[in-house]
Amino acid sequence: MNIWFILIVIFIVSVIVQNTLQSRFNKYSKVGLPNGMSGAEVAIKMLNDHGIYDVKVVPTRGMLTDHFNPQTKTVALSESVYASRSIAAAAVAAHECGHAVQYAKGYAPVRMRTALVPAVSFASSIVQWVLLAGVIFINVFPGLLWVGIGLFALTTLFSFITLPVEINASSRAISWLSASGITDSRTQPMAIDALKWAAYTYVVAALSSLATLLYYIGMARRD
Repeated sequence: MNIWFILIVIFIVSVIVQNTLQSRFNKYSKVGLPNGMSGAEVAIKMLNDHGIYDVKVVPTRGMLTDHFNPQTKTVALSESVYASRSIAAAAVAAHECGHAVQYAKGYAPVRMRTALVPAVSFASSIVQWVLLAGVIFINVFPGLLWVGIGLFALTTLFSFITLPVEINASSRAISWLSASGITDSRTQPMAIDALKWAAYTYVVAALSSLATLLYYIGMARRD
Protein backbone atom coordinates (compact mmCIF):
# COMPACT_ATOMS: atom_id res chain seq x y z
CA MET A 1 0.00 0.00 0.00
CA ASN A 2 1.32 3.45 -0.95
CA ILE A 3 2.65 5.33 2.09
CA TRP A 4 1.11 8.57 0.81
CA PHE A 5 -2.33 6.95 0.88
CA ILE A 6 -1.75 5.90 4.49
CA LEU A 7 -0.61 9.40 5.45
CA ILE A 8 -3.68 10.96 3.83
CA VAL A 9 -6.00 8.52 5.59
CA ILE A 10 -4.34 9.22 8.94
CA PHE A 11 -4.63 12.96 8.34
CA ILE A 12 -8.35 12.65 7.59
CA VAL A 13 -8.88 10.49 10.68
CA SER A 14 -6.91 13.01 12.75
CA VAL A 15 -9.18 15.85 11.63
CA ILE A 16 -12.28 13.78 12.43
CA VAL A 17 -10.96 12.85 15.88
CA GLN A 18 -9.97 16.43 16.73
CA ASN A 19 -13.33 17.80 15.60
CA THR A 20 -15.22 15.10 17.50
CA LEU A 21 -13.17 15.73 20.64
CA GLN A 22 -13.92 19.45 20.45
CA SER A 23 -17.60 18.71 19.86
CA ARG A 24 -17.77 16.32 22.83
CA PHE A 25 -15.95 18.77 25.08
CA ASN A 26 -18.32 21.59 24.12
CA LYS A 27 -21.32 19.31 24.66
CA TYR A 28 -20.25 18.03 28.07
CA SER A 29 -19.12 21.50 29.14
CA LYS A 30 -22.82 22.36 29.29
CA VAL A 31 -23.63 19.46 31.63
CA GLY A 32 -23.16 20.30 35.30
CA LEU A 33 -21.75 17.94 37.92
CA PRO A 34 -24.30 16.51 40.37
CA ASN A 35 -22.39 18.00 43.33
CA GLY A 36 -21.54 21.30 41.63
CA MET A 37 -17.77 21.07 42.17
CA SER A 38 -15.39 23.02 39.94
CA GLY A 39 -12.56 21.47 37.96
CA ALA A 40 -10.06 22.81 40.49
CA GLU A 41 -12.02 21.36 43.40
CA VAL A 42 -12.26 17.98 41.67
CA ALA A 43 -8.49 18.00 41.10
CA ILE A 44 -7.71 18.84 44.72
CA LYS A 45 -10.05 16.15 45.99
CA MET A 46 -8.57 13.48 43.72
CA LEU A 47 -5.03 14.37 44.78
CA ASN A 48 -5.96 14.34 48.47
CA ASP A 49 -7.89 11.08 48.13
CA HIS A 50 -4.67 9.50 46.85
CA GLY A 51 -2.60 10.96 49.70
CA ILE A 52 -0.96 13.61 47.50
CA TYR A 53 -0.67 16.96 49.29
CA ASP A 54 2.46 18.48 47.72
CA VAL A 55 0.98 19.08 44.26
CA LYS A 56 -0.63 22.45 43.58
CA VAL A 57 -3.60 23.02 41.27
CA VAL A 58 -3.18 26.23 39.26
CA PRO A 59 -4.99 27.92 36.34
CA THR A 60 -3.29 28.37 32.97
CA ARG A 61 -4.24 30.24 29.83
CA GLY A 62 -5.45 28.64 26.63
CA MET A 63 -7.89 25.99 25.49
CA LEU A 64 -7.16 22.34 26.35
CA THR A 65 -3.72 23.34 27.66
CA ASP A 66 -4.19 21.24 30.80
CA HIS A 67 -1.13 19.31 31.98
CA PHE A 68 0.75 17.94 34.96
CA ASN A 69 4.30 19.18 35.52
CA PRO A 70 6.29 16.76 37.71
CA GLN A 71 9.20 19.21 38.03
CA THR A 72 7.12 21.99 39.59
CA LYS A 73 4.57 19.57 41.05
CA THR A 74 1.62 21.44 39.61
CA VAL A 75 -1.57 20.40 37.89
CA ALA A 76 -2.25 23.26 35.46
CA LEU A 77 -5.86 23.51 34.35
CA SER A 78 -7.01 25.71 31.47
CA GLU A 79 -9.40 28.53 32.30
CA SER A 80 -12.30 26.60 30.76
CA VAL A 81 -11.61 23.71 33.15
CA TYR A 82 -10.33 25.33 36.34
CA ALA A 83 -13.50 27.24 37.25
CA SER A 84 -16.04 25.21 35.28
CA ARG A 85 -18.48 22.99 37.16
CA SER A 86 -19.17 20.70 34.21
CA ILE A 87 -18.62 17.00 33.61
CA ALA A 88 -16.08 17.87 30.90
CA ALA A 89 -14.04 19.90 33.39
CA ALA A 90 -14.19 17.13 35.97
CA ALA A 91 -13.01 14.53 33.44
CA VAL A 92 -10.06 16.65 32.28
CA ALA A 93 -9.06 17.60 35.83
CA ALA A 94 -9.20 13.99 36.99
CA HIS A 95 -7.17 12.86 33.97
CA GLU A 96 -4.37 15.31 34.73
CA CYS A 97 -4.39 14.26 38.37
CA GLY A 98 -4.14 10.70 37.10
CA HIS A 99 -0.64 11.63 35.92
CA ALA A 100 0.23 12.92 39.38
CA VAL A 101 -0.94 9.61 40.81
CA GLN A 102 1.23 7.76 38.29
CA TYR A 103 4.32 9.59 39.51
CA ALA A 104 3.36 9.04 43.14
CA LYS A 105 2.90 5.30 42.51
CA GLY A 106 6.05 4.96 40.40
CA TYR A 107 4.16 3.82 37.29
CA ALA A 108 6.83 2.30 35.01
CA PRO A 109 5.80 3.76 31.61
CA VAL A 110 5.68 7.30 33.00
CA ARG A 111 9.17 6.85 34.47
CA MET A 112 10.38 5.67 31.06
CA ARG A 113 8.76 8.63 29.32
CA THR A 114 10.28 11.07 31.80
CA ALA A 115 13.73 9.57 31.23
CA LEU A 116 13.37 10.12 27.49
CA VAL A 117 12.23 13.76 27.73
CA PRO A 118 15.72 15.39 27.52
CA ALA A 119 16.75 13.31 24.50
CA VAL A 120 13.38 13.77 22.77
CA SER A 121 13.43 17.52 23.38
CA PHE A 122 16.84 17.74 21.74
CA ALA A 123 15.82 15.49 18.85
CA SER A 124 12.61 17.45 18.26
CA SER A 125 14.51 20.73 18.08
CA ILE A 126 16.77 19.65 15.20
CA VAL A 127 15.08 16.71 13.47
CA GLN A 128 13.26 18.79 10.83
CA TRP A 129 16.47 20.53 9.75
CA VAL A 130 18.47 17.29 9.69
CA LEU A 131 15.80 15.54 7.61
CA LEU A 132 15.58 18.50 5.22
CA ALA A 133 19.36 18.56 4.78
CA GLY A 134 19.36 14.78 4.40
CA VAL A 135 16.80 14.95 1.57
CA ILE A 136 18.61 17.81 -0.21
CA PHE A 137 22.04 16.18 0.01
CA ILE A 138 20.87 12.58 -0.28
CA ASN A 139 23.13 11.92 -3.29
CA VAL A 140 26.14 13.60 -1.70
CA PHE A 141 25.86 12.48 1.91
CA PRO A 142 23.20 9.72 2.22
CA GLY A 143 24.20 9.02 5.81
CA LEU A 144 22.78 12.37 6.92
CA LEU A 145 19.23 11.25 6.10
CA TRP A 146 19.72 8.18 8.28
CA VAL A 147 20.81 10.43 11.13
CA GLY A 148 17.54 12.33 10.72
CA ILE A 149 15.64 9.06 10.62
CA GLY A 150 17.28 8.00 13.87
CA LEU A 151 16.24 11.27 15.53
CA PHE A 152 12.70 10.94 14.20
CA ALA A 153 12.55 7.32 15.38
CA LEU A 154 13.21 8.58 18.90
CA THR A 155 10.24 10.94 18.74
CA THR A 156 8.10 8.12 17.34
CA LEU A 157 9.12 5.86 20.21
CA PHE A 158 8.14 8.64 22.61
CA SER A 159 4.70 8.85 20.97
CA PHE A 160 4.08 5.15 21.52
CA ILE A 161 5.34 5.21 25.11
CA THR A 162 2.92 8.09 25.71
CA LEU A 163 -0.06 5.90 24.75
CA PRO A 164 -0.15 3.65 27.86
CA VAL A 165 0.63 6.68 30.05
CA GLU A 166 -2.38 8.62 28.75
CA ILE A 167 -4.73 5.62 28.70
CA ASN A 168 -3.75 4.67 32.25
CA ALA A 169 -4.29 8.24 33.48
CA SER A 170 -7.78 8.21 31.96
CA SER A 171 -8.50 4.81 33.50
CA ARG A 172 -7.50 6.09 36.93
CA ALA A 173 -9.64 9.18 36.42
CA ILE A 174 -12.72 7.23 35.34
CA SER A 175 -12.46 4.78 38.23
CA TRP A 176 -12.00 7.53 40.79
CA LEU A 177 -14.80 9.72 39.44
CA SER A 178 -17.24 6.86 39.91
CA ALA A 179 -15.87 5.57 43.24
CA SER A 180 -15.79 9.05 44.80
CA GLY A 181 -19.32 9.88 43.75
CA ILE A 182 -18.25 12.83 41.61
CA THR A 183 -20.20 11.34 38.73
CA ASP A 184 -23.45 9.38 38.77
CA SER A 185 -25.10 6.91 36.41
CA ARG A 186 -26.04 9.75 34.06
CA THR A 187 -22.74 11.64 33.94
CA GLN A 188 -20.24 8.76 34.20
CA PRO A 189 -20.76 7.65 30.56
CA MET A 190 -20.14 11.26 29.50
CA ALA A 191 -16.80 11.34 31.32
CA ILE A 192 -15.83 8.03 29.72
CA ASP A 193 -16.79 9.30 26.26
CA ALA A 194 -14.85 12.56 26.63
CA LEU A 195 -11.66 10.83 27.77
CA LYS A 196 -12.04 8.13 25.13
CA TRP A 197 -11.91 10.70 22.33
CA ALA A 198 -8.99 12.45 24.00
CA ALA A 199 -7.11 9.13 24.00
CA TYR A 200 -7.83 8.67 20.29
CA THR A 201 -5.82 11.83 19.55
CA TYR A 202 -2.71 10.19 21.00
CA VAL A 203 -3.33 7.00 19.01
CA VAL A 204 -3.64 8.93 15.76
CA ALA A 205 -0.54 10.99 16.56
CA ALA A 206 1.51 7.85 17.19
CA LEU A 207 0.33 6.19 13.98
CA SER A 208 1.02 9.37 12.01
CA SER A 209 4.54 9.53 13.41
CA LEU A 210 5.12 5.87 12.52
CA ALA A 211 3.83 6.33 8.96
CA THR A 212 6.08 9.36 8.48
CA LEU A 213 9.05 7.41 9.82
CA LEU A 214 8.39 4.60 7.34
CA TYR A 215 8.15 7.15 4.54
CA TYR A 216 11.64 8.49 5.28
CA ILE A 217 13.04 4.98 5.66
CA GLY A 218 11.62 4.07 2.25
CA MET A 219 13.20 7.20 0.76
CA ALA A 220 16.61 6.37 2.24
CA ARG A 221 16.50 2.79 0.99
CA ARG A 222 15.71 3.85 -2.57
CA ASP A 223 18.91 5.86 -2.74
